[in-house]
Amino acid sequence: MVKAQSPVLLSTAIARFLRYLEAERNASSLTIKSYREDLEHFRQFLGTNVDPPAGEITTPVLRGYLVALHEAGYSPSTIARRLATLRSFFRFGQREGWVEGNPAKPLRNPRRGRHLPHVLSTEEVAKLLTAPPADSFQGLRDRAILETIYSAGLRISELVGLCDGDIDLKSGIARIRGKGKRERLVPLGSYAVRALRRYLAVRKLHPKEPRGDEAPVFVNRFGRRLTTRSVARMLEKYLRQTGLDSRTTPHSLRHSFATHLLERGADIRSVQELLGHKSLITTQIYTHVNAARLKEIYSRAHPRAK
Repeated sequence: MVKAQSPVLLSTAIARFLRYLEAERNASSLTIKSYREDLEHFRQFLGTNVDPPAGEITTPVLRGYLVALHEAGYSPSTIARRLATLRSFFRFGQREGWVEGNPAKPLRNPRRGRHLPHVLSTEEVAKLLTAPPADSFQGLRDRAILETIYSAGLRISELVGLCDGDIDLKSGIARIRGKGKRERLVPLGSYAVRALRRYLAVRKLHPKEPRGDEAPVFVNRFGRRLTTRSVARMLEKYLRQTGLDSRTTPHSLRHSFATHLLERGADIRSVQELLGHKSLITTQIYTHVNAARLKEIYSRAHPRAK
């Protein structure tokens, strides 16, 4: 193990760690922002005017921080994420030599209850996807957005990040840039391809239509790339119109995509590839969704279930 060098203040260590994430790990701006916020929150816990040597932070100090998070009402998933950030930070410190051991390593993640994702039925999905009007630029765009999310199982960030050069409507294939800048190819169903063709045809008439392979696929009335918040607000409007469950989010369409594939016989590893999950464990939540649905159907239908 590398021996600790001259003391490095916590603020300096954090700055070095963030530069490492950007320069060596090629982390996305959102990932770096998340790490920065987590570490700054820990600094605030220590005190706004406190900047100790990073190597002097001990396991009991970190345990006290986790207890404070718990008492403040933070969710187990948030506490686990902040603990993971601290583990990565001090692991980097070991590599750099300003800490001898990782004080976050002995700490255990809080227990997290398994929450099944909210999923729409195929009938509800059909009702939602046909809600946008087909006689305006905005309606055609919105229908293309909803069809594309559901057809390819996209995260909302992946959808708004799509560029013209990423989609091949002739082949029905899209190149997706997912988490960790990992790329994957996903098929687009015939409904999504048709919706995209209709939308792009009217987008050509837009006075500020973007051009080139790097041009955003989905744009607002000013010709600029849509934001994730814009898509979420759009969905909320159609949920109100259709009377569908208000808990539905753009991610619910991704959940529905995976669940419906598994219900119709797709193997879980194929679904993992389509979703861009790094680990199969992440995808297995959808097998629990299927089991819960089957149990509900059984309870309603079997004469001796109750």
